[in-house]
Amino acid sequence: MLRTLNVFIFASFLILVSSCGRNNKSQSNGSGLSGTISISGAFALYPITVKWANEFKKIHPDVTFNISAGGAGKGIADALAGMVDIGLASREIHPEEIKKGAYTIYVTKDAVIPTFNSSNPFSAALLRRGLKQEEFAAAFSGQIKSWQEFAGLGGSGPLHVYTRSDAAGAADTWAAYFGKKQEDLKGIGVFGDPGLAQAVKKDVSAIGFNNIAYLYDLDTRKQIGGIRALPIDVNGNGKIDPDENFYDTVDQLTSAIAAGKYPSPPARKLGFLFKGKPEKKELTEFVKYVLNEGQKYVIENGYIPLSAEDVSEEIKKLP
Repeated sequence: MLRTLNVFIFASFLILVSSCGRNNKSQSNGSGLSGTISISGAFALYPITVKWANEFKKIHPDVTFNISAGGAGKGIADALAGMVDIGLASREIHPEEIKKGAYTIYVTKDAVIPTFNSSNPFSAALLRRGLKQEEFAAAFSGQIKSWQEFAGLGGSGPLHVYTRSDAAGAADTWAAYFGKKQEDLKGIGVFGDPGLAQAVKKDVSAIGFNNIAYLYDLDTRKQIGGIRALPIDVNGNGKIDPDENFYDTVDQLTSAIAAGKYPSPPARKLGFLFKGKPEKKELTEFVKYVLNEGQKYVIENGYIPLSAEDVSEEIKKLP
């Protein structure tokens, strides 16, 4: 699997992981486990799910996976319609979805990160001061139209806001940070996490948001070229203090999220959503694998592992 997934996924948006689906009987290890697992949903959870599927197939080569990324809204809808076994969910599950049988098992954690173009003329000042919660709210509600409206930046330059056009867990979670919903976000709508990252990279005046896997190169552990995390001034004192400055590498960021230094939301749990409690043997074994052995792949892929207590609680949800 490619380590830098953002460019790869952008090229196709909706990807079927046929490599996960080879039914190689000659490699069977006698586990007796077989079947097909279909998965659809959040871009946020897609990369690590592909990794888990590939590793699970090494143990159970007769299990086939079909995995596509199309946004959390699509994944949840697909699962509730019986079109897939698992919907990748990266937002809170709505009451009406629960009434339709939504059943969620959480498998890892990550966060939505505000972003801006690295060539922005206010870059140095933005990295020093960050933006406060209310400033992000003003930008994404259309109240602020230019960068110089943020106190202390000086100069002049338009502010171009980018958001998601698809029903996205990232957008819903980012909006929840300042008490809004995805439909409240104002800006230019772009499909998918990779598309939003590319839009910000191409526009020097841009502000946007991305999940961690689309902001960092997982080989270098640094932020990808052309785009930067826009620090959150968590305590609202008008500057980024040392304990708020943790964006340089993916490891610094995920450690800060795990320690509770990054606000939640936009930090959140990511889950596998089923229509009712999963019963198929291949499904329950895959989930058990993800919650146990699979957690060792989480940090290296830019996610935050569940605590032992969380794992225990999620395992109890299985039949």
